[in-house]
Amino acid sequence: MRLAQYADQGLFAPRKMADAFRTTSEEIARTAGLGRDAVQRKDRVRSDRTQRRLREMVEIINKVEPRFGSTLLAYAWYRSEPLPGFSGQTAMLLVRAGRADEVLDYIDAVDAGIHA
Repeated sequence: MRLAQYADQGLFAPRKMADAFRTTSEEIARTAGLGRDAVQRKDRVRSDRTQRRLREMVEIINKVEPRFGSTLLAYAWYRSEPLPGFSGQTAMLLVRAGRADEVLDYIDAVDAGIHA
């Protein structure tokens, strides 16, 4: 999906993300490792931490979407598929732990034919 479909006035918008993934804003918050207030209060939605977590989640989902052919399947992978080499943790758990860069590196390695 194009990034603009997840944004509103230049910021990632939890409501638009929830619509795209057919879930709730609260679930988007949990998936990104944020509290419910982070997606409900305007000042918190605009915070650097909230925007960074939402961006990381979108970057990862966008990066794997072509291999699944669907935004919904990519989102399901993000939430539920354990990644080899990460002690059975999913991309979602790694992002919540502040390890999004490692997930992106893993995806790049797999895409390059290097199995992690």
